[in-house]
Amino acid sequence: MFKLGLTGGIGSGKTLVCSVLEKLGVPVYYADIKARNLMNSDTDLQAGIVNMFGERAYTKEGLNRAFLAESVFGDQERLSRLNKLVHPVVRADFISWVARQGRTAYVVEEAAILFESGASLEMDLSVLVYAPQEIRIRRVMERDHLERDAVLKRMEHQISEEEKKKLADHVINNDGTAMLLPQVIELHKRILNSR
Repeated sequence: MFKLGLTGGIGSGKTLVCSVLEKLGVPVYYADIKARNLMNSDTDLQAGIVNMFGERAYTKEGLNRAFLAESVFGDQERLSRLNKLVHPVVRADFISWVARQGRTAYVVEEAAILFESGASLEMDLSVLVYAPQEIRIRRVMERDHLERDAVLKRMEHQISEEEKKKLADHVINNDGTAMLLPQVIELHKRILNSR
């Protein structure tokens, strides 16, 4: 099965590109959403998180995301240890998900940290949805009703868009200078023609 890894910084438009691909019939695995779900449903993963962060990591409602975010914020070692717990579970879930997709030309994994997690190494093609930082900041401020500093803090935890450009096999430009839809359709056709 041909696997396309799609990434981009916060506010780049990854979800919009994925929604277009889904309309074209391409199955999309949203790694970040799946990771959150697995942190609430996988008992071994839960036990590892509690062992690392203590009982406050979960409430009666499930994962205590605010506590966990506060626990790893600014602490690269703790974040790395958390990622080492979560990423293998997400990888196994992705492999299982791919096996269930049946007859499809290709699948997409959408992940904010595709390169950082090493997931890009499993992909046949990596695609970056690119938008300059100022555009992304504005989009996230409007979308999430956040202050500029809060958006910048979120961005600190991702490698730069320039670095991602070097790592990606293909770039979709979503800065408003080129129409997005034709770029996505062209990529889709290119993959189908290569199959």
